[in-house]
Amino acid sequence: MKKRLHILLQTYPLWVTLTLLFTIGAATAWIYLLYIAAVPLSLLALYALYRQIRLHRRYAHKVLFLLDAIANDDYSVRFSETDLPEADRLVHHALNRMSLMLGQVKNETAQREKYYELILNCVNTGIVVLNSRGDIYQKNNEALRLLGMEVLTHVRQLTRVDARLSELLADCHSGDKLQTTFNNERGTVSLSIRVSGITIREEALRIVALNDINPELDEKEIDSWIRLTRVLTHEIMNSVTPITSLSDTLLTRMEEKDELRQGLQTIHNTGKGLLAFVENYRRFTHIPTPVPTLFYVKEFIGRMVRLARHRFPDTHADFHIDIRPDDLILHADEHLIAQVMTNLLANALQALAAQTDGHISIRAYCDESEAVLIEVANNGPAIPPEVAEHIFIPFFTTKESGSGIGLSISRQIMRLSGGSLTYQPGKETTFILKFD
Repeated sequence: MKKRLHILLQTYPLWVTLTLLFTIGAATAWIYLLYIAAVPLSLLALYALYRQIRLHRRYAHKVLFLLDAIANDDYSVRFSETDLPEADRLVHHALNRMSLMLGQVKNETAQREKYYELILNCVNTGIVVLNSRGDIYQKNNEALRLLGMEVLTHVRQLTRVDARLSELLADCHSGDKLQTTFNNERGTVSLSIRVSGITIREEALRIVALNDINPELDEKEIDSWIRLTRVLTHEIMNSVTPITSLSDTLLTRMEEKDELRQGLQTIHNTGKGLLAFVENYRRFTHIPTPVPTLFYVKEFIGRMVRLARHRFPDTHADFHIDIRPDDLILHADEHLIAQVMTNLLANALQALAAQTDGHISIRAYCDESEAVLIEVANNGPAIPPEVAEHIFIPFFTTKESGSGIGLSISRQIMRLSGGSLTYQPGKETTFILKFD
């Protein structure tokens, strides 16, 4: 009985009702000058009002407690809904429901943000979202890769990469279409920049899209060289072939010691040399279409190293091979990629010919995007920057007996295979084959 009475006295509507009744009764008693009844009724009305305010504050404290917990991302707060007056049970039920709904909204928002973040990290375009003060609100992995950054929270951090790039992003406006070039540990990077604007919560934001246009520039450059080479080889072949054919015919009719024969022999040999020279360049424009197959990288690299040692037996260089995982598989044209590796290993061994402590490291692995990378590095003399700019240009060479098409053909093979071949300057001369 006492427990039921206590529960009844904790009921908020009861005290609201009593307050009204006592107030009306006291007012009526005062009007009719019934002081004996007016005084106690007034005291009871004040007490009922006090209990009503006390219960109201208690509910208010519970609401504030819940709001504080939510403000601190704590959605685990729950109020008891058993052995309580009806009013308290309804209030606690409403607060618990509010906490549950807000927690669900919070979880759905976090999942949605994670979903959008995963989508951004899957695209091949770098995305940077920043405000007018240069604060970075969001960026994807591709943007960090293109900019050569691991952490990016403000555009001022880009001054470590390139001061002009930092100013360009800080001052860009919606609708801008820009291009810029800078150097980092990956070499020369050419970026195409497009800017869009959006207003969120009354704050103007800029969405910057970054694209690496180096592959496009390289492809256009290679196509231009191919067209030029085809024209040149066609004209040279048309001119030289009749000369060598005619000299060969005349040589069969001349005596061996005749002076005229010696001259014709010179013409014949020179013509054959020119034909061989042009035929070597023609290879640059007639690379067969790749026929991809699956093969193990470890066995492939081991075979390439043995062939390289056999070709350059007088060059003493240590090979360090690191293939991870051990059963790494590559999907490409094995014969064409063998030509690329042959060129790279030949260049490395030639660079180490005068050294006694030469070493060549070959590393193969998968990156975060599941692309296969093969790095070929040597500790030979560094390539001067003014030379490194031209190493992939067809027919450019610093060797007396070089044709200048090895790296050009290698890059074209990688391009036709859907990958890339890049030079990475540093302590060691490093070339990277990337298969997307």
